Amino acid sequence: MNPIHEFVSRFNASISLDKKLLVKEKKRYFLLNEELKKVIRREFYYAGVYLGKVKNNKFFPSFELLNMIARKEANKVFVDKKSAWLFICGRDIFRQGLVKVHGSKKKSSYTLVLNQHGECLGFGRILDDLSEEGKGVAIRNISDVGDFLRREARKHCD
Repeated sequence: MNPIHEFVSRFNASISLDKKLLVKEKKRYFLLNEELKKVIRREFYYAGVYLGKVKNNKFFPSFELLNMIARKEANKVFVDKKSAWLFICGRDIFRQGLVKVHGSKKKSSYTLVLNQHGECLGFGRILDDLSEEGKGVAIRNISDVGDFLRREARKHCD
């Protein structure tokens, strides 16, 4: 199984990608259309839709790939406005911030985190079974859309 399908399956989801249009370039994966595939050179930096990269045998998804998964049946949680803001600032999700849970509620499951408008903010891992009552952190932040801005801020502060 390729790293993309393996990653997607963590969310109890599947996506259909035409293997003829899926291109790997230096451990990075791209989805091209047929016209672009005809004109692409042997080595390129960016083309089509960037899906993610493999680094140290671990797959790091693009947010476009996360959005593709979010449009499918998948593990998802919807969070309130305050929790959405805290999540994109790198924080974890507390139980009281959960508005709706779709898919697996089991401990250790991966889940997408969406705001109340259905926009994918990133993904995390469920820390405790969400079908049980409780307080505290429910979902550990693994990756969020604010990560890029935080990395850029650190780069310019050094």
